[in-house]
Amino acid sequence: MTAMEIDTEKNIQRKHSTYQSLDKTFDIQNEIYRGQQYSQIYFARLHTMRTLLYSLVTHWKPQVPVCTVLGLEEGKECIIVGTLYKHMQLKPCVLDEYSKERSAVPLVKPHNFMHPDDHLVLEDESGRVKLGGTVLSPSTYVTGGVVALHGKETTAGDFLVLDVFEAGLAPQILPQLKSREDKYVVFVSGVSVGSSTSNPLQLQLLVDHITGHLGDEQEQGIAAEIVHVVLAGNSVEIPLGLLNGQNLASKDQSRVSEAVQVLDILLTQIAAGVSVDIMPGSNDPANFALPQQPLNRCLFPGSRTFNTFNSCTNPHCFELDGVRFLGTSGQNIDDLKKYSEARDELEFMERTLKWRHLAPTAPNTLGCYPFTDRDPFMIESCPHVYFVGNQDKYGTRILEGSKGQMVRLISIPKFCNTGLAVVLNLRNLECHTLSFGAQLSTLKTFCDA
Repeated sequence: MTAMEIDTEKNIQRKHSTYQSLDKTFDIQNEIYRGQQYSQIYFARLHTMRTLLYSLVTHWKPQVPVCTVLGLEEGKECIIVGTLYKHMQLKPCVLDEYSKERSAVPLVKPHNFMHPDDHLVLEDESGRVKLGGTVLSPSTYVTGGVVALHGKETTAGDFLVLDVFEAGLAPQILPQLKSREDKYVVFVSGVSVGSSTSNPLQLQLLVDHITGHLGDEQEQGIAAEIVHVVLAGNSVEIPLGLLNGQNLASKDQSRVSEAVQVLDILLTQIAAGVSVDIMPGSNDPANFALPQQPLNRCLFPGSRTFNTFNSCTNPHCFELDGVRFLGTSGQNIDDLKKYSEARDELEFMERTLKWRHLAPTAPNTLGCYPFTDRDPFMIESCPHVYFVGNQDKYGTRILEGSKGQMVRLISIPKFCNTGLAVVLNLRNLECHTLSFGAQLSTLKTFCDA
């Protein structure tokens, strides 16, 4: 190499950011299971939310008295606070598997269990009452949400809802936008290493772009501005036929571990240059019930040697340069899709923030750990960025709260199906997608702003 060539080379330095994990609330290491059921987590949720709603309804309708379900009087307007239960005719029941009378024709589409005759019930410690009227739509709400309702008891014993009050967005700390320069966070989900839809070339292009081994000097300069990477669940896919509870043959053991080994190689390349978080998903080798605990670091002998590698919980909460992030691998939104309706995934995400609960359908239709004295899915502090992985398509918008809160909502698509990664700018919380394509005859990458 000549002296002229050495002088013209530029040493590109990667930017850095301050990272803080806030996953302690989702840790179950100190929990002790004593055969408890799920009534206690519902009680903890109701107690916390009712205390909050009681303090808010005085400003909502101060002239209307608050009472319990047992204290309802016919024709007298009041406000009741309780947990919603949604009676659904088509909701799957394990007992139906043992029913003697089975229908030959499926009664419901597999992706949604809504029915026009569904209705809502509100319950507290004193009792439960069926809700009527057109104000409260059964298609919007699900079992597990806590709301305040203004209405009156009818002669039929139902509660006619006249108005609904939700907790709304939680208080939000002011974002400490320390960065006056562009710094980027890359979100990827549904990599599904080992699946039939996963493209190794496409995935390697993503890794090469993040690590700065792709493109010319200008593109390498852009890659140097990436300060953090988040893998939001379903990073591997293990053939389900092999996991049947039987002892595996040696060749099957290698098939099971092969996908994890490939993932470790990819993570090692990323962790060598930038900090990376990996969250468990529904298909990953982790516990099924939420909150999913971090993937065992023994699975990643290469990447775990770097202090930039973080195995995290699902849900996952962290701060980056004073910006608070909160996200899941998608199970909470996927379950809402089955038991309610909305325009898109972002509207489901909005509802969870307004209800101040990440997973309102847990534990009714979404598995979760039976906590006894707390509900870790309560949203006590509103994030600045709320992301959900493993969705069908990319989507984003800003949600504004009544007290000035602003949240960037991000729906992250499955990478194995779309080849899309999402990039967020820490300076202004604007985001765009990176699209990676790989073909036998040519390889290409491009970015859609």
